[in-house]
Amino acid sequence: MRFRDALGRPGLSAIAEIKRRSPSAGDLRLGADPAALAREFERAGAAAVSVLVDERFAGSIDDLRAARSAASLPLLAKGFFRAPDELAELKQGGADAVLFLLRDLDDDQVTQLMSVARELHLDALVEAHDAEELDRAIALGADPIGINARDLSTFDIDRFAQLELVARAPGDRIVVAESGIESRAQAAAAELAGAGAVLIGSALMRAPDPAGKLRELIDRPLVKICGLTREEDLAVAAEAGADLAGFILARESPRRAERVLPVPETMLSVAVLVGERFEAGSDLIQLYERVNGHRGRDAVLLRGDEPVAQVLDLPWQQQDPEHHARAATRQGRIVLAGQLAPDNVREAIATVQPWAVDASSRLELSPGIKDHDRIRAFVEAVRS
Repeated sequence: MRFRDALGRPGLSAIAEIKRRSPSAGDLRLGADPAALAREFERAGAAAVSVLVDERFAGSIDDLRAARSAASLPLLAKGFFRAPDELAELKQGGADAVLFLLRDLDDDQVTQLMSVARELHLDALVEAHDAEELDRAIALGADPIGINARDLSTFDIDRFAQLELVARAPGDRIVVAESGIESRAQAAAAELAGAGAVLIGSALMRAPDPAGKLRELIDRPLVKICGLTREEDLAVAAEAGADLAGFILARESPRRAERVLPVPETMLSVAVLVGERFEAGSDLIQLYERVNGHRGRDAVLLRGDEPVAQVLDLPWQQQDPEHHARAATRQGRIVLAGQLAPDNVREAIATVQPWAVDASSRLELSPGIKDHDRIRAFVEAVRS
């Protein structure tokens, strides 16, 4: 399978990166075995593997050859390539795609390199760091386009700027969010902004079990704990491994929170609104219609003004024995809500295969006051 095609499959794809050191982070995994890692990443569900072949990263083309000998998935050669003859050597070494950094190349150079890459049947991942470079990548016809959150001059990470660039990219291009992704929530934020893939390097190389870390980052469904009102409950949800924190701001709810609390980098915040929409300082908004003074049945999950998922719920204070069967017929990203708890969530996941599961009332001691043991049990049940 070609590199671009592997990234274009439904859902969020992951490019797992093999690098022994980083200019920003120093030594990461000097004893890394590219063959073993490529094999493990393929088994863990990576869509492709990126291999640093530059000596500044303690890499070489021999690492590419080793990865090719052990895995069949597409390989991306990463380095600072400027000469067409370098591409032929990379192709011979087993590369399926190459990286071109717009920061280091003018448009004529990129055009020439992309042309040579096509002749060699290599895909090109063209990397942009700012709005000007993104516009250049679009004009050059790049596909896929990499959006790097790291400023290569300062090595600082700017996730907000990255997500805004991802959201600006044309919908007909595959966008790869690169650098600094260390949690499911950060990967999900890139996905909801429009990324078709994420490239994960340092987080894997630092992990005791790189393949296990990869599985963790691409694991679905995500877990949302909703109806949070207290910092101590939020802290337990974060510690347990929940990915989304829901704060109900609807005036009629017995679980109404005063505000959206700050969440750690391992989570995204969700403001739950009914009827009226307003800026709540959250990463996402879950918006229900108001029907007869209460929330309607289903909601839409919004990133800014953009609908990014459907929230499928039970009717207000009612049951529906066909709820999960109904949800299983829907297409797209599904957030499944409605009386979920540790004792029924596995069956719900098996039936619906949702993007995320959302629990609230059955994890409580009283409205808005969470039972910490139930939170932990719910997250554990989802992950099991």
